[in-house]
Amino acid sequence: MDIQNALIVFDALSQETRLRAFRLLVQAGSAGLAAGALSDELGTPHNTLSFHLSHLANAGIVASRKEGRSVIYSANFEAMQDLIGFMVKDCCSVEFASIREDTRKGCSIIELTDYCGESKVR
Repeated sequence: MDIQNALIVFDALSQETRLRAFRLLVQAGSAGLAAGALSDELGTPHNTLSFHLSHLANAGIVASRKEGRSVIYSANFEAMQDLIGFMVKDCCSVEFASIREDTRKGCSIIELTDYCGESKVR
């Protein structure tokens, strides 16, 4: 992922309804959720939610598919993994986070350093 793509994703997630919808889709896993179920859960009118889901889809972090008369939305976990990898690789000091490849499992592992610095409370 490059900085321009990261900015598009951050822009899409920088609105409360979109962030809440995306979090629900992450919780739903690969099965996803029907647009109506998302609308009900968020208490958002269908046409408003459609606008927000379109924004998330244009950013590449949500996908949709037809199942009968329903449209099912799901999180694009690969895109979010790319974003998280970008953040750790390019934005975090190795002092705080690093990525290593687990060749046995065939995946990347993000390791966060436990930081217990002195607090500066006045």
